[in-house]
Amino acid sequence: MQICKYNYTKLFGIQPKEVFDIKNIDKAKVELAIKTLIEAIGDDPTRAGLLETPQRVANMYEEIFEGMTHSNDEIAEMFSKCFEDAKVNDWVLVKDISIFSYCEHHFALMYNMKAHIAYKPLDKVIGLSKIARIADMVAKRLQLQERIGCDISEILQKVLGTPDVMVVIEGEHSCMTARGARAQGSETRTCITNGIFATDANLRQEVLLQI
Repeated sequence: MQICKYNYTKLFGIQPKEVFDIKNIDKAKVELAIKTLIEAIGDDPTRAGLLETPQRVANMYEEIFEGMTHSNDEIAEMFSKCFEDAKVNDWVLVKDISIFSYCEHHFALMYNMKAHIAYKPLDKVIGLSKIARIADMVAKRLQLQERIGCDISEILQKVLGTPDVMVVIEGEHSCMTARGARAQGSETRTCITNGIFATDANLRQEVLLQI
């Protein structure tokens, strides 16, 4: 079964397993780095308002980058519960899943993000909340929007045993809206299609019209 039609090495310069071999965020290193950063931009890390900032940021990073400590295979295993007695002959769509992530190029927030995820069951269905949890975990990494969709698709294909998965993601990127071009209000939309969603244009359009 083809897991994802996109080549990680070609598109992103990495193999997935190269990234997710750490099991804990090194908060001590984060604290030291933030203290150094505060000094580098000309502020005093010992003043009252910043004294505990390195620790706060380290705690925040442990939360918002939780997905860095799990591989796609591990996430698939975490959220693998399915229902094999459900008989669904058509496709399933869960839309408007709110997520956020951080751009790996600038450490900038990707916000107002929505994931729309469709699949065509083969012989089992996944609990709807598991789809949202997978999207959330994948987004809690240094990411590209394109790769978020590919990761979600790969994990769902592993869990469901079918290549028929489609992921549409829309969002705003502060690396574009708060700096550089400052194109406020601009939205990026990406679409990852596999299996029947890649080969059947009518089915793909049917799903897109429901988003």
